[in-house]
Amino acid sequence: MGALARPEVVWSTAQVAAKLGDAGVRVVDCRFAFDRDMRAAYRDGHLPGATYVSWSTDLAAPPPPSGHPQWMLASADDFAMTMSRLGISNDTMVVGYDAEGGHHAARLWLGLRRHGHDACAIMEGGIQKWVREGRPLEKGDVTVAPARFVSHPREGVVATKDDVLRAVSTGDPWLLDVRRPTEYTGEEVRSARGGHIPGAVNILWKDALNEDWTLKDPGDIEELYATAGFGPETRTITYCQAGVRAAFTHLVLTALGHPDVRTYDGSWEEWGNDPAVPVVRGRS
Repeated sequence: MGALARPEVVWSTAQVAAKLGDAGVRVVDCRFAFDRDMRAAYRDGHLPGATYVSWSTDLAAPPPPSGHPQWMLASADDFAMTMSRLGISNDTMVVGYDAEGGHHAARLWLGLRRHGHDACAIMEGGIQKWVREGRPLEKGDVTVAPARFVSHPREGVVATKDDVLRAVSTGDPWLLDVRRPTEYTGEEVRSARGGHIPGAVNILWKDALNEDWTLKDPGDIEELYATAGFGPETRTITYCQAGVRAAFTHLVLTALGHPDVRTYDGSWEEWGNDPAVPVVRGRS
């Protein structure tokens, strides 16, 4: 694979293997599925020393009152408590992995960056690549000593609904919808309304990955986005249903060297359930 502009965002399995047991590095298993308990899968076999985190419970705000979006990023205090429980301090290098090429681990990456922690990456190829290479797994839960993590929330990482409304009005930043084409057109409805945000361009998040969940060549990925108008100079807001697939594309664009990318935290869960904002059905 060619070189990424920011290789520190994506670690190889060999890099992770070399850091196992390093007190300054915390490996986190981020595997997730809506239809089964991935904590059980974690206990059946995970990278040695890895702790477990679920984006939908550990990294998200508590279930909100009816009429408010689910799965928004946790508050500063709640996020700090979770990081502390995982043994992550402000000096810890964090590497997340999952079973979908970094899809779910990217939500941890996004949360860390939102709370001022840049020493974070995903493991390229996920646990499948680790296993294919014959690297070790261990069973059971991992207990770590709590650490002190202090959140330093910052701008420029996530976008709000108001930010997106301004983008719809002005055409800047560009909106990148990374959901399935059926979600984008409104054929598949996962909120009160189906469709997409006016002006948004649709590129499936998974198009940056090979079939084996490894990243495609950086040059090919860059061409994919540039052909659709998302060059390195393009200010971009990514979104999906709950901000997870969007976080992955945000991470990929960051790894390619794009300097101005944000994820719409509320994503379609917020937008599609708000009758006051505009929606487009079909292809733009």
